[in-house]
Amino acid sequence: MRERTAALLAHPVFQRFIVGVILLNAATLGLETFPAVVAVHGHLLTAVDHVALYIFAAELVAKIYVERSRFVRDPWNIFDTLIVGVALLPHSGGLSVLRSLRILRALRLLSVVPSLRRVVSALLRAMPGMSSIVLLLGLVLYVAAVMATKLYGDTAPHRFGSLPTSLFTLYQTMTGDDWGNIAREVMTRHPSAWIFFTIFILICTFVVLNLFMAVVVSAMDEESAEERAALEDTATAQTQRILDELAELRKEVAALRKQDIMD
Repeated sequence: MRERTAALLAHPVFQRFIVGVILLNAATLGLETFPAVVAVHGHLLTAVDHVALYIFAAELVAKIYVERSRFVRDPWNIFDTLIVGVALLPHSGGLSVLRSLRILRALRLLSVVPSLRRVVSALLRAMPGMSSIVLLLGLVLYVAAVMATKLYGDTAPHRFGSLPTSLFTLYQTMTGDDWGNIAREVMTRHPSAWIFFTIFILICTFVVLNLFMAVVVSAMDEESAEERAALEDTATAQTQRILDELAELRKEVAALRKQDIMD
């Protein structure tokens, strides 16, 4: 029974069915944000939501039945359990805010779709490298904020009047949000301010952010290399098993021939 359940869970048709249920549930939760739709089809949307939740819960129970103690060793299983567990909590009284967390069920696509799972694994693998880049970015922001406060605090106090204000303004500049107007406001009294803003944007946007991308791409390459190595090991093991079976068959055939000759 356990083998049949495991085969069902791993079957591509069942996996596509779960993906379809996740997408349908995400669509119904999105439709619940339209009062006109809820007024007409509210009961249907609620029914679909409950059925999807029951399917997810049944899938988790089946996985626990099949994997037993191995279930808790897989981080993706823990992730799915948390997502479904939030939906099972009561949504009334002080916990009514949890109703909005039902949309988190759409994140189950991360654990169901292999390509998305590889991307998330690569991002998690890149976190140690990203920490150094975040530290570098924070250092650049801090140095630039101190300089901007001293240089342009009197000219634009609402932009660079204090260190926290300068940090926020420079973060806004780094994202490219309305930085041109910020620079022009300062350049009314400091015409050379464009040099400061240009250097800051070049360092933050074109250098640091590219470093982020390089770390992520490197992590994804490592993830792909490990997957290829695992596939090669599996193929090698299967090939070796086939060769061993062929060797056993040759021995049996040789023994049968020898027996026939003796007879």
